[in-house]
Amino acid sequence: MPTPAPATPENPMVGGAPMYADKDIIDNAVNSKDHTTLVAAVKAAGLVDTLKGAGPFTVFAPVNAAFDALPAGTVDGLLKPEKKADLTKVLTYHVVPGKLDAAALMAQVQAGGGSATLTTVQGGSLIAKAAGANGISLTDAKGNTAMVTTADVMQSNGVIHVVDKVLMP
Repeated sequence: MPTPAPATPENPMVGGAPMYADKDIIDNAVNSKDHTTLVAAVKAAGLVDTLKGAGPFTVFAPVNAAFDALPAGTVDGLLKPEKKADLTKVLTYHVVPGKLDAAALMAQVQAGGGSATLTTVQGGSLIAKAAGANGISLTDAKGNTAMVTTADVMQSNGVIHVVDKVLMP
C-alpha cells in the first residue's frame, strides 16, 4: 500500500486522508474515515453524479459523530429506499451553490451585520455567524447550531467545510 502524501495547505488532511484540490468532492470524501456515513448517504440518495459535477458547490460535511448524535434510528430510517426523498432533502440542505471559502462566508456575515443567510440547494436557509476568533457557526431551520471544525478544504468543483452536527431543514 503506498504511503499517502503528507498534508500541506493545498492538501489538508480530513479523516486521516489528504484532500486534493484537483479532485472532486466525491473523490476526496470517499477517502475520509470521518465521513463514511455521509458518503453512504450520498450514494443512497443518488447524489454521487451531482456532486461529481462541475458545480461549484460549497458543502458543509457532517462527520460520522454528527450522524451518530441524531436520535436512534434516524440514519437507518433515512437510508431506507422509501425515504430517499427525505434523505435527499437533508443532504442537499448541506450544499450551497457556488464556492464560498471561509473568507467569503465571513465577508457575507460582516456585510449582514453579524449574520448571513445562505440559500441551500434544498431551498431552505442556513444562518452563518462568526463564532470565536476565526470560527463560523451555522444555524439550521430547526434552531440547531453546527460549528465549522475544518474550513476551506478546496476541491476541483467547490469547497468542503467540515461540520460537527447534521443540519436539518
